[in-house]
Amino acid sequence: MKLYTYFRSSAAYRVRIALNLKELQYDAIPVHLLRDGGEQLQAQYTAINPSGLVPAFQDDYITLTQSMAILEYLDDEYPKVPLMPKDASGRARVRELAQIIACDIHPVNNLRVLRYLTDTLGLSEAVKTEWYRHWLTDGLEVLEKHLDRDPSAGPLCHGHTPTIADCCLVPQVYNAQRHGIDLAPYPNIRRINAACIEMPGFVAAHPANQPDAE
Repeated sequence: MKLYTYFRSSAAYRVRIALNLKELQYDAIPVHLLRDGGEQLQAQYTAINPSGLVPAFQDDYITLTQSMAILEYLDDEYPKVPLMPKDASGRARVRELAQIIACDIHPVNNLRVLRYLTDTLGLSEAVKTEWYRHWLTDGLEVLEKHLDRDPSAGPLCHGHTPTIADCCLVPQVYNAQRHGIDLAPYPNIRRINAACIEMPGFVAAHPANQPDAE
C-alpha cells in the first residue's frame, strides 16, 4: 500500500486515521503542497492523481484519489476493524456526518480555493481569513446540530467505536484549532474530538507525528 500524503492535508489525515485504526501497513510518500510551486502539480504526481490533490492511494492494482472513496474501499476490502455500522440506517447516518465535513465544510477551505482568493481575485490575507472562518464556523454549527439531535451519537459520532465520520471530524477540528476558531459553542464536537484523540490510531495520524511535519 502507498499513500501520497501531506502532513496538514485534512483529506490525507482522514485516510491515515483509517489505515491506523485498521492496523494496516503502508508506505507514506510525502507530497509537499507549498514547496517548488506545489509538488502536487508536477507531472510526476499528476500522472498518479490528475486532479493535483492529496491524497492518492494505491493498493494492488487500484489507485484511488478521493478520501471518502478510499475510506469505504478500506472498509470493504479490510473489514476486520469496521469503520461503518452494520445496519443501513447507521451507515447512512455515518455517511451523512462525514459528507457534511468532506463535502460542505472542507472544499471551500481548500488550499487552492484560498490561493485563488488572494492570487487571482486579489483579496487581502485578512479577507481570506474571514472567508475561511465564516465557512468553517457555519459548517461546524450545522454539524453540531446534527450530533445534538441524534441519540445515536454516543461517545463518538455514532456509538462507541470510530467510524469514517470520526475520521473526518478530527482533522476538521485540528484545522479549526490551528486557525483560532472558538470551539466552545460546539460541545458535542469537542467531546467527540477529545475521545478520539486519545486513541493510538488517531495519535499516530496527527500531523505533528508525520515524517514530513515542519
